[in-house]
Amino acid sequence: MNPTNSTARTAPPNGLSYGTSLLNRVLVGVPADEPRLTHVVELPARAAELTTWPDWTSPEVISALRDTGVDAPWSHQTRTADLAHGGAHVVVSTGTASGKSMGYQLPVLTALREDSRATAIYLAPTKALGADQLRAVGALTHEGPLRDIHPATYDGDTPAEIRQWVRANARWVFTNPDMLHLGILRSHQRWARVLRRLRYIVVDECHAYRGVFGSHVALVLRRLRRIAARYGADPVFVLCSATTAEPAAAASRLIGAPCVAVTEDGSPQGPRTVALWEPPLLTTVTGENGAPVRRAATTEAARIMADLVVEGARTLTFVRSRRAAELTAMDARRLLSEVDPDLAERVAAYRAGYLAEDRRALETALSDGSLLGAATTNALELGVDIAGLDAVVICGFPGTVASFWQQAGRAGRRTQGSLVLLVARDDPLDTYLVHHPEALLDKPVEATITDPRNPYVLGPQLLCAALELPLTDAEVDELGAREVLAGLAEKGLIRRRVVTGAEERGRWYVTAETQPHDAVDVRGGIGTPVAIVDGETGRLLGTADAGRAPATLHQGAVHLHQGETFVVDELDLEGGVAFVHAAEPGWTTSARSVTSIAIDELTEERRFGQVTTALAQVRVTSQVVGYLRTLVTGEVLDLVELDMPEHTLPTRAVLYTVRPELLALAGIDPADVPGALHAAEHAAIGLLPLVATCDRWDIGGVSIAEHPDTGLPTVFVYDGQPGGAGFAERGYAQLQRWLSATLAVIESCACAAGCPSCVQSPKCGNGNHPLDKAGAARLLTVVLAELSVR
Repeated sequence: MNPTNSTARTAPPNGLSYGTSLLNRVLVGVPADEPRLTHVVELPARAAELTTWPDWTSPEVISALRDTGVDAPWSHQTRTADLAHGGAHVVVSTGTASGKSMGYQLPVLTALREDSRATAIYLAPTKALGADQLRAVGALTHEGPLRDIHPATYDGDTPAEIRQWVRANARWVFTNPDMLHLGILRSHQRWARVLRRLRYIVVDECHAYRGVFGSHVALVLRRLRRIAARYGADPVFVLCSATTAEPAAAASRLIGAPCVAVTEDGSPQGPRTVALWEPPLLTTVTGENGAPVRRAATTEAARIMADLVVEGARTLTFVRSRRAAELTAMDARRLLSEVDPDLAERVAAYRAGYLAEDRRALETALSDGSLLGAATTNALELGVDIAGLDAVVICGFPGTVASFWQQAGRAGRRTQGSLVLLVARDDPLDTYLVHHPEALLDKPVEATITDPRNPYVLGPQLLCAALELPLTDAEVDELGAREVLAGLAEKGLIRRRVVTGAEERGRWYVTAETQPHDAVDVRGGIGTPVAIVDGETGRLLGTADAGRAPATLHQGAVHLHQGETFVVDELDLEGGVAFVHAAEPGWTTSARSVTSIAIDELTEERRFGQVTTALAQVRVTSQVVGYLRTLVTGEVLDLVELDMPEHTLPTRAVLYTVRPELLALAGIDPADVPGALHAAEHAAIGLLPLVATCDRWDIGGVSIAEHPDTGLPTVFVYDGQPGGAGFAERGYAQLQRWLSATLAVIESCACAAGCPSCVQSPKCGNGNHPLDKAGAARLLTVVLAELSVR
């Protein structure tokens, strides 16, 4: 570490940008024989595009905004506000810190000022974001002519007596999809005052609503529109999003109505230096099957953050887990204590699970500079306004390009220069991105994927809607839900009554015993959740999706909760509970399983010479048969056997088959086919997030040298949620680009026979055996050659 201690920001030498100057100081401590930096890109500054205040805006609203230091709105703020005021549903999709919130504040506050009975609802995916936006609105309305707007929070932490006050008095309710589903729609009669004059619904950070979570929220919002119409209201939606592909289409799918997109960003932005960093391969440690292991990304990130703090740079380091946040902060403090003990006290961890007042104190300390560094989960990714940061270290690609830019946008939040440094984890996608910067920096951000027609989401949501207000045949047909409702009726959960008159009409009513709301987990869990209980104290630690519990909460599994480590003693799937005890075993666990897949129906199919691609409805049957214990260094201790029941998952998959003649042409012997297919499958799973807004843990894969349903060598990649989440469809649509990136990762990885950066998987049920890296490269080469011939 560079021992220079300078907590005052100085001008960079030799005309370098401030971000590049910081990067050069970080590189001082890197050994010359361990190259880490793969690419450096300079992004230029952008000037502000100012406009005048819209002439329809309430003078009192303009005055309140000016009192906070806003002299004039930027162009995208005015455009968003004008569209919303004119009655159009609108989504503003611009960069982090671009002031998207003013785009909805102008029309909402004006409407609430001009009509003393008008109301609005604000939705955020996280409590922290909702609290931050409430503070901003509170600063505008705490006194003067706007004080009767009474903005207020209504979430799971709101005391009962405050909830009653909110229902009776608040005119702008700040909540989240969970409480909208459970607390407002279920008892909408108690919210008649708010719903009757509902003018605006704000959906903030709407790109966060993806996959099964997004599908649930899409149906919750349709229920909200339906109930509002019942009370005579037709609210306008204003959605805020990070920069995404197809924002209008994604927003329209989310709310179930056409949306107009605003994408031209008129906010100013300082120059950014974006650096891509790959930790070196270790020579003293080997992983599973003797594979090489890279130096841990968290270790690299802690050292980088410590170097930046020494240079006086306010720094955020984003990591993937709560435990990693704590460990990274501890490592950085240890390194800093060797240079200056006072600096060690100016680094902390920030994550969910802290008390609200502790989080607010950390945010304030970051903003005023008393705290120079923080290791954080994505809890600081969305919305919370922390100005003046100099650098962001991203420890592992966060899963989507949208999240990468959200995290990167925390630095340089006004006009000063900044550094953004992505440290690659031992992962195929990270490996690809640090060697192909164009896929990250020049690529349009992903389109958000939702599938409101997933029957495993749609069915429970329809029951909730019917309990709130009986469903008409027209509503059912609009959703294409006749078959789903017929299945629910067979189970005795809902029934159709015929209303006779000028024309015969039907209405759907839930049966008296049906209470569907509590069974729906809006966050994405499907099926009865499994409670995680500390068997020694009886404390409820949390819940887990029943479908994933066998692989994550089996006996002996290591479970992390808010920085604490527990070991599972017993998993009772029928009772829906896992009993754990606190322990520090010194290792992590990963399940090993046997998996088979059966094709129920081919939805789409295309033939390309000797390769056939398809999208299919499938049934995945898996059984956890053991678990691997691995030290934090990556060294494997042993494999512990288990005897657990089978689990069947009905879902969707993208697949491709290859004729044996093509494999022979590629030089792959029959004995090597299983290893080549398996390695190609693993690498493809790691790269699917490049084309779909998913994490590798959202999906799974199976490969087999002769699948019984196809009779051919076949590779499947499937969605890990019942009914699917839309990821397989995206992979099918982008198959050639997806597999091209997969091949590039395998060919560019420096390892000899396969490692976690290319073809090994941390969740492989077969212990990463057999794997043939060279065979996978030859396989993908000939497959892509066939796909390119139209």
